[in-house]
Amino acid sequence: MDVSSALEAHQNKFKSIQVEKLVPVEFDLNLLAAFDSNAIDAQKLSSKKEEYLKGLNRDNAQLLFNEIFKLPVESTDAGLLAKLPSQTYILPREKPLPKEKPMTRWEKFAKTKGIQKHKKERMVFDEATGKYTPTWGYAGGKKDTTKDWLLEVPSNVDPMEDQYAKKREEKKERVDKNKKRQKRNEEEASATNKGMDPRQVKKKQLQEAIAVTKQSTASYGRFDKKIEGEQKMKGMKRQFAPNITDGKVEKQATLDILNKVVGKNGEVLNVTKAVRQHKKARK
Repeated sequence: MDVSSALEAHQNKFKSIQVEKLVPVEFDLNLLAAFDSNAIDAQKLSSKKEEYLKGLNRDNAQLLFNEIFKLPVESTDAGLLAKLPSQTYILPREKPLPKEKPMTRWEKFAKTKGIQKHKKERMVFDEATGKYTPTWGYAGGKKDTTKDWLLEVPSNVDPMEDQYAKKREEKKERVDKNKKRQKRNEEEASATNKGMDPRQVKKKQLQEAIAVTKQSTASYGRFDKKIEGEQKMKGMKRQFAPNITDGKVEKQATLDILNKVVGKNGEVLNVTKAVRQHKKARK
């Protein structure tokens, strides 16, 4: 039975894997990308847009697959894998490179002293129980009621002093100290990100605090003890009317004072207001 005609008819249904291009297509197999620089046929694009674009994509994809199958392969547990060459095309970034974060106080200290960061193991062996316990996560960090059930009283302290209360107080002080350090580090990092010197920012804040305390006194800090490096306060100055002035201005000022004392309607005393203030003073 001759089946050559049937095979030929079946083969004609599919396009050839050999694709000819006027300008060779460039490849970057590391990125699995193909770059076609051939000119687009404007007539085909306008008349048969979908069919033309699908044909271009098919031909370029076929060329890319042909190049991939030429690569050397290696056998792994997942099967045969192709060894991709190094990248040749540099992809542009959508956004600029992130700015380098400023070093914290601890990072600067560790760099100066040469301290290396080591990864902390999650499971730690507990000699008391003879088991491995997690330091964080599920079932980690649980309070062990068997620890510190007995505390030794030092010989140089009051024997009646509560050592448990002292230990809790010391822990509270450590927590407060760490919170202050964290706040200070955050303020310094915020100033550094804004391109400002943290010392100058702290100095400015201190000067503003001093100014607020100075203004809280009646003399605006005039008789307060001066601090070294303190800036001179600019308080309010009293304004005095000139000794020689226009007669109309002086007459109007005198009338204003008279109106405040007597009243515009000639009423010397507001009885209702006086009674109200008297009742308020007696309460």
